Amino acid sequence: MTEPIRDRLVSLRRSFHRHPEPAWREFLTTTRLVEEIRAIGVDELAVGPDAYDPADRMAVTDDDLEPWIERARERGADEDLLERMTGGNTGAVAVLDRGEGPSIGLRVDIDGLFIEESTDEEHDPADEGFRSKIDGTMHACGHDAHMTWGLAVLEAIAESDISGRLVVFFQPAEETGGGGCPMAKSEFADDLDYLLAIHVGLDHPTGEVVAGIEKPLAMCHVDATITGTSAHAGKAPNEGANAMHAMGAAIVNAYGIPRHSDGMTRVNIGKAEAGTASNVIAEEAHMAAEARGETTELMEYMERRLERTMKSAAKMHGCRAEVDVVSKSPRADSDPELQALVSEVAGGVEGVEHVLPAADFGASEDATFLMERVQNDGGLATYMIVGTDHPTSHHTPTFDVDEASLQHGVDVLVGTIRKLERRHPVPRVESGGDGERVESKATVEHGESGPLGESGVLGETGTRAEDDG
Repeated sequence: MTEPIRDRLVSLRRSFHRHPEPAWREFLTTTRLVEEIRAIGVDELAVGPDAYDPADRMAVTDDDLEPWIERARERGADEDLLERMTGGNTGAVAVLDRGEGPSIGLRVDIDGLFIEESTDEEHDPADEGFRSKIDGTMHACGHDAHMTWGLAVLEAIAESDISGRLVVFFQPAEETGGGGCPMAKSEFADDLDYLLAIHVGLDHPTGEVVAGIEKPLAMCHVDATITGTSAHAGKAPNEGANAMHAMGAAIVNAYGIPRHSDGMTRVNIGKAEAGTASNVIAEEAHMAAEARGETTELMEYMERRLERTMKSAAKMHGCRAEVDVVSKSPRADSDPELQALVSEVAGGVEGVEHVLPAADFGASEDATFLMERVQNDGGLATYMIVGTDHPTSHHTPTFDVDEASLQHGVDVLVGTIRKLERRHPVPRVESGGDGERVESKATVEHGESGPLGESGVLGETGTRAEDDG
C-alpha cells in the first residue's frame, strides 16, 4: 500500500523537482500525478482532453513534443496516458463527490521553466541530490510544492467525513499563460461555489500567509514576425526592405506607448532576433513581447497599441508584420469574504506566525481565468500565498523553498475547505468592512489592503470603487 502523502511531503516535492517539464510538455509530471490520484481514490479523474477542450488552450507548442514524450516513456510513463496526452494535452482534474454541500475548486499549477538549475554546493537541491535531471529546465517557481499541496489536500479530504464536492485542477502551462483558460471553460468549473488558488513564497517568509491577493496585472504575450526583402548590403542596399531596421523602430516605439490615466500599464520586448549575415539586408525579424495593465481594459489598451506600433513600424520601412497574441489573462481580485475566512484558518495553523488578509500581487497569473469564471457565476474566489524562505528570487537558478512551508500550505488549505463546508454559504461582507480580525497566536495585520470598494465588486471601468484608475 502506498505510504500516505502526509508522511512524505518532502520526498514527493523533491521527486517532482527532479523532473521539471515546461508548458504543454508535462507528460511524466501528469503521469506521476495520475498515479498518486488513483492511489488516493477519487470519484472522477479526467486527463488531458477529457479535462478541457484542447481548442481552448493558449501558447500551444508542437515543435519539440516528441523528445519529452520519449523521455517520459523511458521513465515508465503509462502508454495509455501518453496516448491520451497526444499533442501536448497534459494536466488533470480530480473530483471528490461527497453529496450535499458546497462545491469547492482548488487550482494548482504543474509546469517548470526553461532555466538551468545551479550546481553550486550551497544550493540545497544540488547538495542533497534532488537537483533537476533535465538540462536547461527547472522548477524555479515552486510548482513542485504546489502539486504536493494539491495531492496532500486531495488525500486529506478523501479520508475525511466532508459533505460536498471538491474539484482539484492540476493545471498545465501557467508559465506561458496557456492553461488557465481551458480549465476555466471546462465543465469541471461549472457551478463552483468557491475557488481556492495558492502560491508559495513570492517574497513572503516562512510562517507568513497572505489570505488573498489583490491587483494582479492583466497580461498578454505577443509574438511578432516582420518580413522584408533581402538584398546585398554593399552592392544594392536600396533594393532591400530591412526587417531588422523595422524591428528596431518597433522596439523603440513600443516603449514610447503613452501610459494611461486610468492606471498602471507595462510593456516589454523580451526577445528580438533578426538577420543572417553582416552583408545581408535582413529579410525577417522576430520579437516576443508582453503587455500588462492594472485592469483587463488597460491591458487590452496596451495590446492594441503594441500591435499598431509593430505594424506601423514595419510599414514605414516597406515591410509587413504579423502579430499574434499567443496568450492572455484577465485581472481578478480575491473576494474579501474568503480573505477573512482564510485569515481565521491560517491564524490557527501551527507554524504560521503572521497573517496578512491581503496583499497587492504586482505580477500576472492565469488562475485569474478560474477566479473570474467562479465570480461571474456568483461564487467566491481567493488566491492565497503561503510564505517560504527562498534564498533567491523566483525564476532564478538558485530558487528553492523552505520545506517547512509544505505542511503550512496543506493545513491552511484543508482547514479552509472544512470551514467552507461548515459555513456555507459564506456571508457576504458588508460595504466598508475591514475584514475579520483573527484571535490566535498569529499576528494578523489589517489596513489599506483589506476588502475593497463600496460593494467589493469591479465597477464599469474594471477598477475597484475607490481605486484611482
